[in-house]
Amino acid sequence: MLLFGPTGVGKTGLLAEQLRGEAEVVNADSLQIYRGMDIGTGKPDLPTRAALPHHLIDILDPNEGFSVGAFVEAADRLVPEILSRGKIPVVSGGSAFYLKHFLLGLPGTPPVDPAIRDELSRAVERRGARALHAELEEADPEAARRIAPGDRYRIVRALEIVRSAGRPLSRYAPPGEPRTRYDFLVLGLERARAELYRRIDERVADMFARGLLAEVGALVEAGYGFRDPGMRGIGYREFAATLGAEPPREPEGAELASLRELVARNSRRYAKRQITFFRSLPLVRWVEADDGRTVREEIERFIGSRRR
Repeated sequence: MLLFGPTGVGKTGLLAEQLRGEAEVVNADSLQIYRGMDIGTGKPDLPTRAALPHHLIDILDPNEGFSVGAFVEAADRLVPEILSRGKIPVVSGGSAFYLKHFLLGLPGTPPVDPAIRDELSRAVERRGARALHAELEEADPEAARRIAPGDRYRIVRALEIVRSAGRPLSRYAPPGEPRTRYDFLVLGLERARAELYRRIDERVADMFARGLLAEVGALVEAGYGFRDPGMRGIGYREFAATLGAEPPREPEGAELASLRELVARNSRRYAKRQITFFRSLPLVRWVEADDGRTVREEIERFIGSRRR
């Protein structure tokens, strides 16, 4: 089962309400994989995770990368293990590429020469992501249109393919149909846009009240920088101009309020992009996020149809 929706829609609460004791969750959130990043990523709390086990949470440090391929490989390992325990495996989160490639499979891209990867990694540190994005626009305009100028990982990956294979990444299209390895139940949660944005604003305010500033400060003090993969996420990168300064400077007063609004605004924009992407996926049955009864009926109908 896949269950997803935009940030703030209420995925964790619904899962805890409907599947406590019956399921295990494979986390499909690209930031919840990082240790020490709890408040800003909205990780489920420990009591929730005790009642509804979650996998792929707190598995890496913020300076470590994690690819969509690594996610699919890990999820494919976990799903049979969960089934063997008599539980329902639920792949759930908001990272659209994780969900898409778990559902459809990975494109058949070629292996990359480690020397090329090292060279590009040094280049992005030296020249910056935007300079390499300009290079990608020349080599693979279609991929460059899909990749944000600041998305260092995907820019480097696209250039790796071009330099290693002599073909642009855009020529390696992902499969268009769901994988036959699994029978999929695909549920998307939705809310009215105004209600979703209100929930996001409240969630961000709660994050700051619970100590988001202290959490980011502790990560910086531990030696993590805002170019590290985890620290580039919404809720963390907005602090780069203050906590990333030399010496670090803690925002307060109007500056802190401005940062809070920036995190909320970026979160709302991200939610809008998520909705657009999720609408493009096949097999999705859209359900109101508060309609737990329909979600339950869909799950029971799906399980029943597999038993016949």
